[in-house]
Amino acid sequence: MKILGISAYYHDSAICLLEDGELLYAAQEERFSRIKNDECFPKSAIQNCLKELNINIKDIDVVVYYEKPFLKLERIFETYLNVAPKGFFSFLQAMHVWTKEKLFIKQNIYKELRKIDDTFDKNKVQLLFSEHHLSHAASAFYPSPFSEAAVLTIDGVGEFATTSLAYGKDNQLRILKEIHFPDSVGLLYAAITYFLGFKVNNDEYKVMGLAAYGNKNDTSTKEYIEIIEQKLIQINDDGSYILNIKNFKFHYGLTMVDDADWERLFGVRKRESNENLAQEHCNLAYAFQKVTEKLVLNLCYEIQKITQSRNLCLAGGVALNCVINGIIKDNKVFDNVFIQSASGDAGGALGCALAVYHQYFGQERKIQFPDAMKNSLLGNSFSKNEVELIQQQHQKFTAYKTFDEVCKVTATHIAHGKVIGWFQNRMEFGPRALGNRSILADARNEQMQLHLNLKIKNRESFRPFAPAILEEDAKLYFDIEGTSPYMLQVHQINKNNMKPLPDDYEKMNLKEKLYFIKSTIPAVTHVDGSARIQTVNKNTHPKFYRLLTEFKEQTGCGVLINTSFNVKDEPIVCTPNDAYNCFLKTGIDFLVIGNVIFHK
Repeated sequence: MKILGISAYYHDSAICLLEDGELLYAAQEERFSRIKNDECFPKSAIQNCLKELNINIKDIDVVVYYEKPFLKLERIFETYLNVAPKGFFSFLQAMHVWTKEKLFIKQNIYKELRKIDDTFDKNKVQLLFSEHHLSHAASAFYPSPFSEAAVLTIDGVGEFATTSLAYGKDNQLRILKEIHFPDSVGLLYAAITYFLGFKVNNDEYKVMGLAAYGNKNDTSTKEYIEIIEQKLIQINDDGSYILNIKNFKFHYGLTMVDDADWERLFGVRKRESNENLAQEHCNLAYAFQKVTEKLVLNLCYEIQKITQSRNLCLAGGVALNCVINGIIKDNKVFDNVFIQSASGDAGGALGCALAVYHQYFGQERKIQFPDAMKNSLLGNSFSKNEVELIQQQHQKFTAYKTFDEVCKVTATHIAHGKVIGWFQNRMEFGPRALGNRSILADARNEQMQLHLNLKIKNRESFRPFAPAILEEDAKLYFDIEGTSPYMLQVHQINKNNMKPLPDDYEKMNLKEKLYFIKSTIPAVTHVDGSARIQTVNKNTHPKFYRLLTEFKEQTGCGVLINTSFNVKDEPIVCTPNDAYNCFLKTGIDFLVIGNVIFHK
C-alpha cells in the first residue's frame, strides 16, 4: 500500500510517501521552487519523489490531505460573524483565496495530479482528509520509539484547535483535550514576531534567538512579563490559557495586533524590519519567550498528569522552539522525549499519511529505534552526471578515490579556518540541515560566527549557529541527557568549557555580549552560555560522523559548526547546481559534493 501525504495551500507545503507504513520519501516544495515556505501545491516535490523512487503516479493507492478544509472554513465564518462588522476587508481577502483554491481542494488535488501524469485516474485512488492536529500528533507519535506516549501539539491554529493533548498507544492515537481558536500560544508568539519587525510564520526562531540577549534583571523586562500575564493572557493551573482577545487583531485584521495599542501597552515603538535592534527589543523577546516557556511547561505537567505516561511526543510549530524543548528535558517532566524533526506544517504531510495507515486502515505499527525518521534524510539524492556537469563548468576541483581522503582534506581545511559547503547523499526533511546540505566551519574560531553571518549567510549578526558533535562526546561539552539528533534542543555548555563572565555582563548591550568570548567553542555559544545541539550517531549518519571523527583526530575537538546550506531568505539547497550557485556567490571557500572538492 502506497500512501501519498500532502500539506499545501497555507505555508511550507510538502509531501511524503509511505509504503506499507515505511517512510520512503519526504520533501518540501520550497526546495524545488526555490521560494521560501512555498505554499503552492507540491507538484515538483511529487515529481521528484516519483523519480527518486522510480515509480509512477498509478502506483499510488491513497492520497491524504493534512487537514479538513470545510471544518476550517466553518471556523473562519464563525470568527468573522462574531466580530462583524469589523474585519470586512480581511474577510474579503480570505474569501478570495478560498474561492480561488481552498474551497475546491478535492478537485484541485485531482487536477494537479493529472498535470503530473495525464493517465492519473481519480477513480482508482482513494482521497482522504485528516484533521490538522491529528496529522501533527500522528507525525510525532507513530515514528517515535515509544509503544505508548503522551502527545502534545501546539501551533497557531488548525481547523479549530490550537493546542491538543493526546495519548497514543500501539496503533491508536486519541485526542484527550483541546484549546480552541482564538486562544493560541502559537499566535501569541506570532504577535511578538510581528511587533519586533520579523515575518510571521517564518521568523519566530529569530525571536527565540533574540530573547537570549534580553536582560532578565532589567526592570523593564520584569514589567513586560507582568503586562503579558496580566493584560494579554490568563494562565490557568490546569495548563489551559485564555488570550485577552481585545488586545489582538489576527482574528479579523490584516495584522497580528494594533500597533498603537501595543506601543501604549509596552511603551515600545513597533520595530520596522530594516531598523536596528535595541535592548528594549531584546528584553521584549525575552519576556515573551519566558511566558511561552511557562505555558508549555504547564501543558507538559497537565498531559503527564492525565496520561501518567513517562514518554512525550511533541509536534506543531511551537515544537521548533528549541529552548523550550531543552527546558522540558531539563525539568524531567518525562523520562523520554521525542520531537518531530519537521514539526511545522510540512510534517503534517507525514502525519496525515501515518494516521490513515494506522487508524483508518488499522495497520500494525512497527516500532523502530532510535526512531522511524531515518535521521530525516528523506529527500532527493543526486547523480554522478549532475556533478560532472559542474566539473565541466568549474575546472578547479579534485576528485578523490575514497571518502576517507575527502574527510581528511576537508577536516584540514576547516581546521585552517576555511568554510565548507558540504553536500552528500539524500536531502534533509524539515527546517534543519543535519549534515547533508550543510555549511561547516570550526566552532573554536572566535571570528567565525561574525564571518558566517555577514560574509556567507548575509543575515543578522546576532543569529547563533549550532554545534554538531559526535554523540559520545556530547557530555564533554554540554549539560545534556540523552541525544539530540535533529538539532531541536538547547542546553547549556558545561562549566569546564565556559570562560568567566565579567560582573557587568548582563548590562552589556547586544553587540558587546555578541563579541565577548564565552567558551572554548565560541562560534556556537549563545550569549546565555547555551547551544542548539546536534548529536551525530555513527550508525544513522555515517558520512557526517566520519568527518567529525577525522576533525577530532586532527584537532582533538569533535565539534563543528553546522548551519544550513543557503543564504538569508532562500531555501536550503536541493541539487548540486543549487549548491554550486551558492558556493559561487558567497564566501564559501570549498564545495564538497560526494568525493569531489571544488575550490576557487
